[in-house]
Amino acid sequence: MRADIVPGAIFPDYELSDHTAKRRKLSELQGPHPMVLVLSRGGYCPKDRRQAELLVQLHRELEVAYCRLVTISTDNITETSEYRTGVGAHWPFLCDPGRIVQKDLDIAEYTDSLHNPMIPHTIVLEPGLVIHKVYNGYWFWGRPTLEDLRQDLRAVTKKCRPDWDITQPELKAAWQQGRKELFYPYGKTFVQTLGEQD
Repeated sequence: MRADIVPGAIFPDYELSDHTAKRRKLSELQGPHPMVLVLSRGGYCPKDRRQAELLVQLHRELEVAYCRLVTISTDNITETSEYRTGVGAHWPFLCDPGRIVQKDLDIAEYTDSLHNPMIPHTIVLEPGLVIHKVYNGYWFWGRPTLEDLRQDLRAVTKKCRPDWDITQPELKAAWQQGRKELFYPYGKTFVQTLGEQD
């Protein structure tokens, strides 16, 4: 992995075709929300399929928690669509048969010359594609558990939502004053709000 892909850095805003052949940018898929990004070998890998099957369970929680989930694999569009359908996923899968991400991040899995995949990683992103945590999933146990992701997303959400604890008297006063910009979904992300206060 490139040396600059570390917590606090901005993850590249790749634009790739999704499972329907529509071009999508990561920043557009993320919007103002926390996001889990899975860099996958592809549908042929049983470890990747198992991780995706587990994420199907978590995805329902992510939806109600205003978080996003995206998978990128080195599969072509047909394989990507079959991979997504085969595991029962309902989030965007992006396909990168040209290995743009693999090459740019320097994560070619050199031990597999047959498939030429990228080394699997799971990346937890704060709003603005800010890297919160990077997991190397070459070995299955290097991948985050669902509980790891819950804890990461709790920390990210607490950081990016100014109304995390609405029991604070200051927040109640702000609401009564009509300062709805501090409250989701009326306002902005924590990062944007902080920038305006500086």
